[in-house]
Amino acid sequence: MPSNVPENNHAAHSLLLGMSGAKIFQGLMNMTQLDPLIIAGKAYQSRLLVGTGKYADFKQTREAIDQSGAEIVTVAIRRTNIGQNASEPSLLEFLPPSQFTYLPNTAGCYTADDAVRTLRLARELLDGHQLVKLEVLGDPHTLFPNMPETLAAAKTLVADGFEVMVYCTDDPIQCRMLEDIGCVAVMPLASLIGSGMGILNPWNLKLIIDQSHVPVLVDAGVGTASDAAIAMELGCDGVLMNTAIAGAQNPVLMASAMKKGVQAGREAFLAGRVPRKTYQAAPSSPTSGLITPSAST
Repeated sequence: MPSNVPENNHAAHSLLLGMSGAKIFQGLMNMTQLDPLIIAGKAYQSRLLVGTGKYADFKQTREAIDQSGAEIVTVAIRRTNIGQNASEPSLLEFLPPSQFTYLPNTAGCYTADDAVRTLRLARELLDGHQLVKLEVLGDPHTLFPNMPETLAAAKTLVADGFEVMVYCTDDPIQCRMLEDIGCVAVMPLASLIGSGMGILNPWNLKLIIDQSHVPVLVDAGVGTASDAAIAMELGCDGVLMNTAIAGAQNPVLMASAMKKGVQAGREAFLAGRVPRKTYQAAPSSPTSGLITPSAST
């Protein structure tokens, strides 16, 4: 079954049948519990994954993560101290691994060998941690993924026991290849990393969503909460972002907005939008029983 069609949708929807008033709120809460994000066999209630870079300091990082409700946080091993430098503050002190699932990533890597080496270091630093984010960049200006190197790194990492979530192009064929290799999630970009341009090609995303049997998460390009909502309305399983929150004028407030955008988009997807009707209106009021002018006498 494709990842965008949860097996428990009918159970989630049935909770709301016959409810009214205050019971609706509790029904929505229960529906969220019945609709977790499953990655590598583990369930998460939040479908928003948040990066830990670009904040003013680790204190602001923690405040933003708390407001986002994220359970999975990404860490750039080459840029963030998680124990490599004993004399400097460590992210582990502010975001304890006992409270969050760490997703070490290979930001800044331009070859498969560099990416593999970086994630093996992360596994040592995090006591055998297997869940990782793979990204192999092809160009320092656009930060667009180098897909041949990404595919090569994915093969090596999966064979080495890693659970690989992979940043990639929005090419359905490449995404299928990554799934076939054994990646636990594919994460096509919505637009360039840090661009804030939102979802530029919803059609390709929909093709990837409809064919995939692993979670599909938008990674890169989200600029504001409506972008996150659109991704979820399309049927994405989640959204990963960093700059959209950390680069906002008020990162903590934006983190809260992103949480709401992801939740609203997911609920809209589960609810099922009305079909688009080109050049055809549909009245929202009944057309029968209208008051008509009396016949003139």
